[in-house]
Amino acid sequence: MTVTEREGLFGCRRVVVKVGSSSISGEHAWRIDAIVAAIAAAHERGTEVVLVSSGAIATALPLLKLDGRPDDLATQQASAAVGQNVLMWRYQTSLDRFGILAGQVLLTAGDLENATHRSNARRAMERLLGLRILPIVNENDTVATHEIRFGDNDRLAALVAQLVGADALVLLSDIEALYTRPPDEPGATPIHRVEPGDDLHGFQFGSVVVNSVGTGGAATKVSAARLAAGAGVGVLVTSADRVDEALRGENIGTWFAPNPHPVASALTGPITVDR
Repeated sequence: MTVTEREGLFGCRRVVVKVGSSSISGEHAWRIDAIVAAIAAAHERGTEVVLVSSGAIATALPLLKLDGRPDDLATQQASAAVGQNVLMWRYQTSLDRFGILAGQVLLTAGDLENATHRSNARRAMERLLGLRILPIVNENDTVATHEIRFGDNDRLAALVAQLVGADALVLLSDIEALYTRPPDEPGATPIHRVEPGDDLHGFQFGSVVVNSVGTGGAATKVSAARLAAGAGVGVLVTSADRVDEALRGENIGTWFAPNPHPVASALTGPITVDR
């Protein structure tokens, strides 16, 4: 059943959790253990969790002695091939503490646009969840091209939440909530709740951030949250440091209430990336 309020996250049937590169790479790699512990606690309560995790390219940068995210597609693909392996090893090593097994699921936008591939992806994740395995989803950067990318993993997470019929989506960020303007600016106030149809055009979420480790930012989270909420999936946006509180349904972050009259799923037709 769709979660309509934050508190419903505690003990819900199925939830998708998304974490970005900046939260788990470089000097922040220690957060993997904290995120895994929170997921394991939810798992113990009976909740099925799907983790959408960025970070493959960012994880590879120091291993390949690269100073920042590569600009050319070939090096991005090579970095993803190296980093995805290490990232999954880090997750599984952490999950071993709780006796949980992870399963890797790599997707491209073309996979979710193609009905057969989409059905196969859904079936595979349903079986993983049925076996009490944690699916860890990422964009398949090794084969993705600029023309068929999701654009960011916030959008991927919103689409995965619809794909698996999740009760809720948790988008983990670097800040505890969305604000009416960049939080370091005077007059910025946290947004506690967004109802379906609320006009957000007066707020300053900024543009997509492209930094040394990944892409994202408040704007992409708002777009992804509205996509999922519009399809009937409640969304919580909060800090990666508060993931345990989020999954316990505590009163934190920005809650996007699900549309009680969901619009047609974006998974029913071609998926386009907003430019």
